[in-house]
This record gives sequence, C-alpha cells and structure tokens, in this order.
Amino acid sequence: MAVPLIVYQRELTLSSEEFVDVLKRSTLAERRPVDDAERIEAMLQNANLMITARHNGKLIGVSRSLTDFAFCTYLSDLAVDESYQKQGIGARLIYETKKHSVKAKLILLAAPKAVNYYPKTGMTSFSHCFLLDDINDLKVK
Repeated sequence: MAVPLIVYQRELTLSSEEFVDVLKRSTLAERRPVDDAERIEAMLQNANLMITARHNGKLIGVSRSLTDFAFCTYLSDLAVDESYQKQGIGARLIYETKKHSVKAKLILLAAPKAVNYYPKTGMTSFSHCFLLDDINDLKVK
C-alpha cells in the first residue's frame, strides 16, 4: 500500500479552528493568542499568503505571511505538528512561501525554541531587528 504524500499548497482561506488546532499541535500556541477568537480571525483575514501542508487532508503545517510580493514577505507563523517535525516540512513550507514571493526578501522573527533551526534551512541571522509591542514605549518628542 502506498504511503500518502504530504500536499503543499497555497490556500486563500483557512478556518480559525483548523489554524488554532495546528498551532496547539506545534509549539507555537505558547506564543499566539489562541484563546482570543477575534484576534485569530483577524490574523487569518489579514494574511495574504498562507501555505499549508496536509497529510490525508489533515492540516499538519502552515506558513502564514504578509507580503507585498515585490520587496518583503514577513513570515509571521511557521507551525508544524510536533508528530511530523524533523521531516523537512518546515523547510518545505519556507520554500513554498518564498516561491510564491520570489522577488521579496523573506523575513521572520524566530521563536526562542526555533532560533537554532533557521540557520539549518539556509536562512541568515541578523541582529538589527527592532520590536515595539506597547505604543506607550515609543519615545516621541
């Protein structure tokens, strides 16, 4: 009997239930608002490049990005079900994301547990990234 293949594809929509489920089956749910349905729905509605990995129709991985397709692609979420990790699925999701935005630089912020993963995929680490989470922290004169 043939082993079912993993299907990678761009999907224009993804249900919040399916998205949260794969986040929970990966380690990404620890750093995402999975209990805030309104924010999750907004995250999905405003992403304009979602690549999925499905095994027998079940969502086992997702790359959720925001891109202008010309200059930059921000890969905001890369999640792979823990039981499918270490099979190249994450790297393939990155590849498919880049393939859909060839001219744009692919940018991401690594989760603490994944900092050592990305160099293995061929991505370059940069130290000049800045983050503003709370608007009140911005120093405006």
